[in-house]
Order: sequence, then C-alpha cells, then structure tokens
Amino acid sequence: MDYPKEIGGLRWRKTSSLKPINVGEANARKERGEEEEEELLSPAARLFHEPNFNVYIIAILGCKTRIDPDLVRAKLPHTLLKHPRFSSLQVEGGKEEKQLKWVPSAVNLDNHVIVPPEIDQSTFAGDADAGKKFVEDYISDLTKTKIDGSKQPLWDLHLLNVRTSEPDAEAVGVFRIHHSLGDGVSLTSLLLACTRQIADPDALPTIPTPRKKKEEGLLAGRGAVVAVWTAAVLMWNTAVDVAAFLLTAIWVEDTKTPLKGPHGVEFLPRRFVWKSMSLDDFKLVKNAMNATINDVALGATQAGLSRYLNRKLGGSENDGEQNNSLPAGSIRLRSTLLVNVRPGPGIQAMADMMEKDTEVKWGNWIGFILLPFTIGIRDDPLDYVRQAKAVVDRKKRSLEALFTFSIAEFVLKLFGTRRSNALSHRIITRTTLCFTNLVGPLEEIGYYGHPLAFLAPSSFNQPHGLMINFQSCVDKMTVVLSVDESTIPDPHQLCDDIVHSLELIKNAVISSHGLSQS
Repeated sequence: MDYPKEIGGLRWRKTSSLKPINVGEANARKERGEEEEEELLSPAARLFHEPNFNVYIIAILGCKTRIDPDLVRAKLPHTLLKHPRFSSLQVEGGKEEKQLKWVPSAVNLDNHVIVPPEIDQSTFAGDADAGKKFVEDYISDLTKTKIDGSKQPLWDLHLLNVRTSEPDAEAVGVFRIHHSLGDGVSLTSLLLACTRQIADPDALPTIPTPRKKKEEGLLAGRGAVVAVWTAAVLMWNTAVDVAAFLLTAIWVEDTKTPLKGPHGVEFLPRRFVWKSMSLDDFKLVKNAMNATINDVALGATQAGLSRYLNRKLGGSENDGEQNNSLPAGSIRLRSTLLVNVRPGPGIQAMADMMEKDTEVKWGNWIGFILLPFTIGIRDDPLDYVRQAKAVVDRKKRSLEALFTFSIAEFVLKLFGTRRSNALSHRIITRTTLCFTNLVGPLEEIGYYGHPLAFLAPSSFNQPHGLMINFQSCVDKMTVVLSVDESTIPDPHQLCDDIVHSLELIKNAVISSHGLSQS
C-alpha cells in the first residue's frame, strides 16, 4: 500500500541515515581512545526492549548444499557487518542517562556464527522428518535464550548441516536478529542484498513489484465526481478503522478460542513449523479469481483456521468433508499487522551501502492494521478467497496504518515509551494472531555461494500465541507458523490444514473454470 510522503504525524520523527562501518577503523579509533559520535536508539527500537515486547526475528534459510562455515565467516565482514546496526553494541549511558545508545564495536564472529558439533546423519537413519524435528527443536531452544546487547551486537547465525524433509534441502542456516535492529521488511531486504543470482553471480535478486490495476488509470480520468467519491470512501473507511483501533485499546477483545494465547504468552518458548507449496498453485487461483497472491494466502489461512477450530470445537470429518460445529457468525478473530509506513530502502540501496559505502535510510515508523478473519465452514472453498479479497480491497482504501502510527507517536511523545508500549501491547493481546506475506526473489539465489531451497522468516516473544508468515522464493511459497505449544499443541496439524485448504481452493478453481491440472 502506498502512502503520501508527508502527513502531519509522519514529520514528528527524524529518519536516520546510516553510513557503513569500517570495522577496522572503528577498532583503531577505540584503541586510540577516540570517542565515537553518540547515537541514541530510536523510540521504536527502545520499544522492542520493553520486557513484554522483547521481540526477535528468525530467518530460516534452507540450502541445497552443505554450508561452509569458513566461507560464511569470510564474507560477513564485507557485507552484513558493514551495516552499523550489525556492528554496534547497545549500551546505557551517554548524554542522556539510562538511555540506550549505539556504540560501534569490534565483532568477534566466533560469538555470532554458531556451528554445533558435527551431527552424525546416520542417527536419523535416513529419516528426513527426524532431521527436520532436530532443526525445529534447535530453533525452539533459541527462543529460550537472549543475546546481551551490551556485550555483542544483537544477532547471530546458526549453521546446521542437517538434511530435512523439504526437497533439495541439505542444510539450514538460522538468523536470530533482535527487532530493535530494524523492521522485518528492511531486514529481509538487507539479507537478500547479501545474496546473488545463481545464473549470474554478479546480479542481485529480482523482487516483483505490484502493478497498478487498469481500473485505477480509468478512474483517474473520470473527473472531480469520482475524486470526491474516492476521497469520501477513504475518509469513511479510515474513520471506521481508527474507531475500531481505539475501541480495541479500550475494551473490545477477540473471542477466546483454542488459537488465542493466554496472558503472558510473550514470555513462553516458541515452536516453528513450516511447509512449502507450489507458487504456481497460488498464481492459478489468483488469475482465475482476479485476485492477488496475498488474497489467496489470506483465503487459504482463513479456511485452514476454520478447519482447525471446527475440529477443536467438536466437528467431525468424513471423507474430507467437515460437519460444522462452529457458532454461526459469533467468532471475532483478528490479526494485528505491524506496518512500517516509511518506504523500505530496497535491495539495491542495501547492496550499494555494503559495496560502495553509500548511506541508506533506516528506521521504524510502525502503524497498526487490524485485519478481521471470517471463520466458518463454507460449501464453496472459493468463498474464503472472495471474502479475503473483499477485506483486503477495503483496507487498501483506508489510511488506518498512518493514523494509528500517528496515535502511537502522539502517546510516545506525550507519555513516553512505557505508555506507548502499553498501548501496543494492549492492541496486540486483544487480537488473536499476526499474519504477514512477504514477496521473495524470482530467480534461484545463493547466500554466499550456497543455493537456497527455501526462505522461512518469522519471530518470537510477540504477545500472540500464533504468528503466520508466507514467504515466496522462486517457484515456492513457504508458510511458517510460530506457536506457543501450550496454546496450540499440534502446530503441524494447523500447518497441514492451511496447506490442505489451498489444495481444496485450487481444485475448486480447476473444477469451476474447466482448467487443466498441469
């Protein structure tokens, strides 16, 4: 969604321009006793250090070959470590007492690139599922520990040469990055800027950009009446969405279902499960229904959540058909989307920073979007996509993210970080889940020469019991679930329900449109 560049509240915060760090020069200045220019953490970065909002991002990279740790260590100083956030400590003190500031520091890669002892593949007896279970357990253990930002930059990379059940996945790399270093989209762009196309080792990945619909061009030429009507719809939708945001902050809460985490869920360990699907299946549904990939992902998620909840609430299943045990129209279930309303820097800008020492814009301007999910058992699987498309199309005609960002910024300026954190925490805990869909590269890419089989980003320590992420990569779409197992003890079943729902939607499209299942 595109937003105007200047809207009242957006000018309250200054966007930082980051210069790449020469680690050698930084170390030399430190040895000479020269002081570095002090830079305080932004309000959004400080927000992610609150005890109930101490969020980490996880990025799982499935590789088609075994990972060479020495090669990774050799490449990092020339790429990722040139980004100041990955080469700086977060320490208290300075001009403003008890405020965290960024301090450039030497980076000991032995503390950041973690390689477990060589794993005997024979222990899995050729069982790829056992290998994946080992990786899942390993990542789950990471959610039980923290990185001390006063002693080392808040990230690490774990290299696991373990074969998993995904096709072609011979090894897995796992990035753990504290959310104070940046928003998810910008960090994804930074990681992708460290990759290159397999077919052309000098070329960056190509990320598809949304195309404007033809109808938008037609509407633009229909004069003042349409412009006034469009503005009126925009203002009305924004007013309704902002009112819903404020009511949620005051008292409106989602229905308590088996998907909604308990109070304090952000302090509990997480389990990550993921599964890859064919991106062509998403495109087939998208083209047949004049929708977007995001509409299809959201529709499949609504269908999968409905199947899962129906089973949990007593519904039976015979030959793939479910008996409906869901209360009609009485389940309020919403996703909170944390949106960075400032345009991201993009892969090319990140690559230029690392290779040409240029500056890059960086910083979180976080707004909220509350996305309602329609829960129910439908006779026609395509209804899930139709409903998802209607909701998303309406959200596109709203400035909800900008106005909720301005509200949060106002609270921050007037009352400070703790009250701003309380508002954010209140909104998130009164909804059920977080849902995202990220667009990945079109071509096969390699991370420091290691061809990637899949990408699977997620996060943990957020105040939700469930987070669902979709990530495309070449011809695959991977769905990733981050769950609190005390809330959702069978996350693989929920993941399978989402995957199965896409299959049902695809088959319904083929049947109704007379398409070939090639």
